[in-house]
Amino acid sequence: MKLGEGVEQAIHSTLLLAGLDRDGVLPATALAEFHGVSASYLLKHLQALTNAGILASVPGPKGGYRLARAPAAISLLDIVLALEGSAPAFRCAEIRKQGPNPLDSQFFARPCAVNVAMLRAEQSYRAELRKVSLADLRTDPATPLGAAIEARGCAFLEQRQRRSTSTP
Repeated sequence: MKLGEGVEQAIHSTLLLAGLDRDGVLPATALAEFHGVSASYLLKHLQALTNAGILASVPGPKGGYRLARAPAAISLLDIVLALEGSAPAFRCAEIRKQGPNPLDSQFFARPCAVNVAMLRAEQSYRAELRKVSLADLRTDPATPLGAAIEARGCAFLEQRQRRSTSTP
């Protein structure tokens, strides 16, 4: 299974937004700049996250994006489903019905073993993503990497964060 690169961008963007002050917002252009990605491509994903209730969009010259829920209430699965949709990655086309001498229709009352195995794997994958929240992904500032990540994000937010009069 291959997820679109927008999933990585969305997860990292929501992690950065988790560091905003309560009245803070960050414009899409700032998020794109911080991650070195296309603003128009990222904007499409931010809109999907907003439509899913993960982000709140604040309009106007002092507008931007912020989390709509607490980081602990946003799972990786929430983000993946917002961007990739809820349809299973494996879609059985029931090819057993094709070709010469196809099986009799009585054998198609239940899904085949391939379909069952693939859907079971997807359920496991989704269950694991459901267990991990944005709060779980926050770095430990006591480690050198965590301290560097936090310092970079804090410095950027201090410069680029906007104050919004509309709070959640």
